[in-house]
Amino acid sequence: MMSVLHDFFTVFLQPQLFLLVGLGTFAGVYVGAIPGLSVTMAVSILISFTFSWDVYPAISLMIGIYMGGVYGGSRTAILLNIPGAPSAIATAMDGYPMAKRGEAGTAIGVTTVMSFFGGLVGIAVLALAAPFVSDFALKFQPRDYMLLAVLGILLVGSLSSGSLIKGIFSGALGIGIGAVGMDPLTFTQRFTFDIPLLTQGISFIAVMIGMFGVSEALLQLHNIDLPAVRQKIDKIVPSFGTVKKHLPLSLQTSTIGVLIGALPGTGGDIAALMAYDHAKRVTKNPERKFGEGAIEGLVAPETANNAAVGGAFIPMMTLGIPGDAVTAIMIGALFIHGLNPGPMLMIDQPHMFWFIVGALVTANFFMLLFGLTGIKLFTKIVEIPRAFLIPLIMLLSIVGAYAVNNSITDVYWMLGFGVFGYFMRHYGYPLGPVILGVILSRLLDDNWRRAIISEREDLGRFFGGIFSSPLSTVLLITVVLIFVSQTPLWTKAKARLFKKEATE
Repeated sequence: MMSVLHDFFTVFLQPQLFLLVGLGTFAGVYVGAIPGLSVTMAVSILISFTFSWDVYPAISLMIGIYMGGVYGGSRTAILLNIPGAPSAIATAMDGYPMAKRGEAGTAIGVTTVMSFFGGLVGIAVLALAAPFVSDFALKFQPRDYMLLAVLGILLVGSLSSGSLIKGIFSGALGIGIGAVGMDPLTFTQRFTFDIPLLTQGISFIAVMIGMFGVSEALLQLHNIDLPAVRQKIDKIVPSFGTVKKHLPLSLQTSTIGVLIGALPGTGGDIAALMAYDHAKRVTKNPERKFGEGAIEGLVAPETANNAAVGGAFIPMMTLGIPGDAVTAIMIGALFIHGLNPGPMLMIDQPHMFWFIVGALVTANFFMLLFGLTGIKLFTKIVEIPRAFLIPLIMLLSIVGAYAVNNSITDVYWMLGFGVFGYFMRHYGYPLGPVILGVILSRLLDDNWRRAIISEREDLGRFFGGIFSSPLSTVLLITVVLIFVSQTPLWTKAKARLFKKEATE
């Protein structure tokens, strides 16, 4: 027990490691806030600088950047409606309307505290239940990942505040965009129309920045003469009553984040969107409608995507399987330093496991500290006159799109999708399902084909496998129920039921 405590407190006992975690978290918060500068990119660049270091300092810096970067994406999502990271897409849906009301300080305060809480839950599950969660994650077959992707696509009902048909169209468009390029299994071209430029596919970051950033700048042109909204920043830290009120929801969405994060190949973006959908379903009487500044719309995605950090480390530490792109890079870093992530690491070198848990806890506290400071300066961005703010948004969008691959082509894609997104918003088509479709396109496509190939392309055996597996059956029933609950017939039936109960 004393050995475990010593390993856990290694970060606190060595000032160098403590400072490296803090430096990494600070850098991660602001890297995550810049569209296009992803945490994955930052951690991968770090490997080239830290491969000659000792393993503890290298991992400390990487963990700090990871934890800070996941949170940092919410800053520009709230202030400019440009998610700094895919996991902040859901945060923008209610965070930006709050900023337009002058409540950016409150929104950032809530997201910071709830991100901290979600991070603690994820780390606690990693420390206490890693083997059990990893065993559960291993039970997922390709058909289960496919059903999970279908479940995610059905979230269009939560992401489209108006017509479900428009939401489905937007989601299908996103899936189509995600499928452009070379087929990874057959190496044939899909949706390229014999245009060489399309064979490499379309950068997801370019689509996201264009749809959210450039389209927002174009919309702001209609109100360029309106005065900037003054932000209320006298109360940043949410009250104990606010935290207590949303504690049950945050526990539920943190659980979603841990479980989704522990599934290899998923990550915080899917966890955040699923948590947002869950919040819309379980919240009966929000003070404001979702999409118009509901606090629950911040609590759910922020707790989920930060809890997914701890979840992503579970398969990495117990099985040697990365939970997301960042943990895949960290596995490479551990290999470089002579360690072999997986079951034997837990047995032969348990001190590394507890060191990583301690570093995650430290980074989570630094995230809270840095998240609650500098807000007054940050919120000044929203108070910039629109004549200056619009060029700033365009500049950030161009830099973000170019930084991904150092490609001017991505900038062109970003501008094109920005104009397209402007017209979609003008005619009432939601942008969230497009991004969700792009995210889930690969997960759905790959696992559908793996599932059907494993059943020798026999649909009968495929559905037989679903109904013979309790996990697959539960996922299928959930998919059906969520689909039915979004149809007009269900809405009418529910309205009649409530009307009948009211008259009795």
